[in-house]
Amino acid sequence: MRSAGLLAWLCLAAPALAQPITLDRFGSFHVGGRQVEISGKPVIEYLPTVGGAPLRIDPNGTYVVGGMYAQFMVPAPMRGQVPLMLWHGAYLTGVTYETTPDGREGWLHFFLRRGWATYVTDAVERGRSGTAMSPDIFSPPVFLPSFNPWERFRIGDGAGSFARGTTLPGNQFPTDRESYTAFMRQVVPRYLNTDEDVIAAYIALLERVGPSAVVAHSQGGAFAWQVAQRRPDLFRALVLVEPAGTGVETDAAKLKDIPQLLIYGDYVDADPRWSVIRRNARRFSDAIRAAGGQVEDVDLPSRGIRGNSHMIMMDRNGDETAQLIQDWLAGRGLWR
Repeated sequence: MRSAGLLAWLCLAAPALAQPITLDRFGSFHVGGRQVEISGKPVIEYLPTVGGAPLRIDPNGTYVVGGMYAQFMVPAPMRGQVPLMLWHGAYLTGVTYETTPDGREGWLHFFLRRGWATYVTDAVERGRSGTAMSPDIFSPPVFLPSFNPWERFRIGDGAGSFARGTTLPGNQFPTDRESYTAFMRQVVPRYLNTDEDVIAAYIALLERVGPSAVVAHSQGGAFAWQVAQRRPDLFRALVLVEPAGTGVETDAAKLKDIPQLLIYGDYVDADPRWSVIRRNARRFSDAIRAAGGQVEDVDLPSRGIRGNSHMIMMDRNGDETAQLIQDWLAGRGLWR
């Protein structure tokens, strides 16, 4: 009797205890890349490990750079009618979708549980995609100090908020010290001259997997628009979560046959930087609509989903937005 009561309490009090995810298959691969020749560099001599033997490496020769890592999971049963791509933003990796700073399940789990075959990637030069010699091939990378995402991603209430420990009213991002430190552990450097490599790798990914629905965040949203302009045949739907840039406006008509959804969280129009970014996205969206395309622009607070930072998928109410995306994709006939 007591055990039955405990079980009933757990079912009511712990909705996170969901049924296990059943996978038909999973794995990973690398795609894309190009060859680069390096010459005129001195031989490097070093001791690779304690107790090892000295090693000589001649850095001159052919390098493969610009490859991208992809991890896929195919659930059983599968209800998504096309693969679902999850593309991250600048200074980040595919971890964006795998978990949250306070340990909750990420959007990867959300969409797997609903039967989507999901593909999570680390863009070129990030995470498990490897990198290249700098400055010989890629320019020197840029790094983010801890205060930067706090203030730039609309977690804190402006300049100096990280030092103060203050946040925007109603903020939903996990801001306790342990959680924010966990977030900063996943922040990676990014290089500034790799855009063409990134776009080429995303095209190689879609060519390998096939036409897909793409969910892209921040810088990934700008890449998604640009990839779609080059290869619209590889997109069945495009969901842009606070895209940090746009495609080429003069080529907006190339996107007219792809249904598109834009999503924005709180305080965007009041932020000096994000208001400009959103205004540019609205102008670009208008150009797509003028060419006969469909672009739906969703302001989450107007839908009753409030307190979202730029990292919407990591906010405590992130699954509400994931459900909005799920319903939109289903409405496009991409889920059964």
